[in-house]
Amino acid sequence: MALTRAVITGLGCITPIGLSVEEFWSNLVAGVSGVGPITAFDASGLGCRIAAEVKGFDPTDYMDAKTARRCGRFSQFALAAATQAVEDAALSLEQLDPWSVGVVMNTGGGDVPDIAEGERTFLEKGPGRLSAFLVPQLAPNMPSCQIAMRYGIRGPVITSVAACAAGAYAFVEAKWLLDRGEADVVIVGGTEASLHPLTIAAFDNMRALSRRNDDPPAACRPFDKDRDGFVFGEGAVAMVMERLETALARGARIYAEVAGGALTSDAYHITAPEPSGEAAAEAMRRAVRSAGLSPDEVDYVVAHGTGTPLNDVTETLAIKRVFGEHAYRLAISSPKSMVGHLLGAAGALSALAGVLAIRDGVIPPTINLDEPDPECDLDYVPKTARQAPVRTVLVNAFGFGGQNAAVLLRRYEGDQGAHR
Repeated sequence: MALTRAVITGLGCITPIGLSVEEFWSNLVAGVSGVGPITAFDASGLGCRIAAEVKGFDPTDYMDAKTARRCGRFSQFALAAATQAVEDAALSLEQLDPWSVGVVMNTGGGDVPDIAEGERTFLEKGPGRLSAFLVPQLAPNMPSCQIAMRYGIRGPVITSVAACAAGAYAFVEAKWLLDRGEADVVIVGGTEASLHPLTIAAFDNMRALSRRNDDPPAACRPFDKDRDGFVFGEGAVAMVMERLETALARGARIYAEVAGGALTSDAYHITAPEPSGEAAAEAMRRAVRSAGLSPDEVDYVVAHGTGTPLNDVTETLAIKRVFGEHAYRLAISSPKSMVGHLLGAAGALSALAGVLAIRDGVIPPTINLDEPDPECDLDYVPKTARQAPVRTVLVNAFGFGGQNAAVLLRRYEGDQGAHR
């Protein structure tokens, strides 16, 4: 299979700290937390009563009311983020061959709230009161399909469910489509909107969530010795990813290049990471190697960094396995300290942070890192963003069941005439 150069030309997002890319980025760099008390439902009876909610989102800013009613919240987020990305890329899809455009919009859980509420309606009011659109509303592939219908996209339209690795996996899968010549342009990303008493209670019973209910902004504490779990989040990230020649031909602005990526499996446990971190490390190695780089050429790692006791130590071990002494010279940070864990959208959000770090030469911080765990002894860019040239970024995403994804982004250094 002949490899192609794949570049990012458009960005869009709906997040707990911003409903646009620039709002998200300014708050991420400033260390603003999007975590607060849950307002979407009455959480008073739950052990965990905090989350990173998307605030102020109106789906009718991006779609008509009829479409909004037929979309689950995760599809609404995806459509909004994709609309931003297409506009940012100045992409005129009407001028492209619709068979040459694809969508890879991944998710972790699909539309859990509508599943749960549909069951409640069925039990309380009877089958006749169920929405006729419930099944297409909750199906995990609907965000991708809604984007395709919005723009008349006729090429590959894919949704892969890979737990919390799904958002990063989307970029690996989109790169494969470009490499195989199945698409010239792909709208790629991840979306999640599973905030519901059912999911919060289940994760809390697993002891996976932070219970720092009295101080929500300080709750997500990746790599800190007092971390007590992750914070549930929601949102979506979408990007326009193109073959380099396609982008150059239309004079597109190029943010960064997707230079490589890889997937591995722990094959170990349904929730816990394999303690040695070897499979996660192998995903990183393969991603770096697929980009034709050596580990010491990586400048910044956007960590999975959930703030759970097991993940942070295992990820640290994995980074050390890959980078050796260079691990201590790497800048590493976790956006989850501010936005919580967006599950199937988390890897895509991390990729967005990586692209913007390349663009601006700024590495966002890991907030709430007051006293590092002794086993987490690398440079996690604590509390304050750092100005630094960033040429190469490795994005990590790990999911339940042992799914690992790593994506290698780098600064585009080709024909500067392509930048408008």
